[in-house]
Amino acid sequence: MENIRQAVERAKGQPQKQSGVGFESSKQKATHVFGDVHASKKHAHEVQLDLAHLRSQRIVAFDGRDDRSRPFDMLRTEILQSMDQKGWKTLAVTSPTPSCGKTLTAINLALSVARQPEREVFLADLDLRKPHVANSLGLKCTEGIVGVIEGRIDMDTAIIQARIGASRLQVLPTAPASNPSDLVGSGAMRMMLEEVTGRAPSGIVILDLPPILTGHDVISILPQVDCVLFVAAVGTSKVSEIEECNKYLAETNLVRFVLNKVPVSTTSYGYY
Repeated sequence: MENIRQAVERAKGQPQKQSGVGFESSKQKATHVFGDVHASKKHAHEVQLDLAHLRSQRIVAFDGRDDRSRPFDMLRTEILQSMDQKGWKTLAVTSPTPSCGKTLTAINLALSVARQPEREVFLADLDLRKPHVANSLGLKCTEGIVGVIEGRIDMDTAIIQARIGASRLQVLPTAPASNPSDLVGSGAMRMMLEEVTGRAPSGIVILDLPPILTGHDVISILPQVDCVLFVAAVGTSKVSEIEECNKYLAETNLVRFVLNKVPVSTTSYGYY
């Protein structure tokens, strides 16, 4: 975790005239009825995403011609190479605290992967306290993952097939839960993750988790995922917070570190 600390220290105190994205490699390491993992997707709700809304939310990686998608495309390439080499399917995205840009990073990464026709990608919102995926994408969600885990709806009903041109992103949004810690650590959650992973044999599942330091939800889910993308932000994340997170990330496969809000010039991108 020393390289992460150095990256944050280098960026601290710099005036933020324009935000960039930096990447850091790392070598750290109830009764519910679920459908057949090979079940038909004919019941999935299909939605064409609104491009103007996406851009207003700083979601840009659906367009490979947009220069702002380049950092996410680079991140996609590096992460997929690591996951393919290890046979990993599930990627968790988390941060120390709120306002680090983890959801924005997860969505842009998912859309970048979705542009590859041979890949299938699921984006699941597991931030059951304060979910943001649906609103960010302009989707409506009254149940979603919470409804699946609590047995009120099935997986096909919860999945939204989000389309952008020729690209397709399978989204599992959620409404806020009244008992998020209980649900995240439940056997029903494990079963749901197994089913989602089984539905993407040639793709990956990206999980937008809560911030690590806001509760115990992440601690419950980390042992069930293959690898982790950790997102911090200049001016938001403290080195002490990152060091605290390292206690929980030390036993995980931390594939990349993203440093958001890095000040850059108008003609360059910042990488760490």
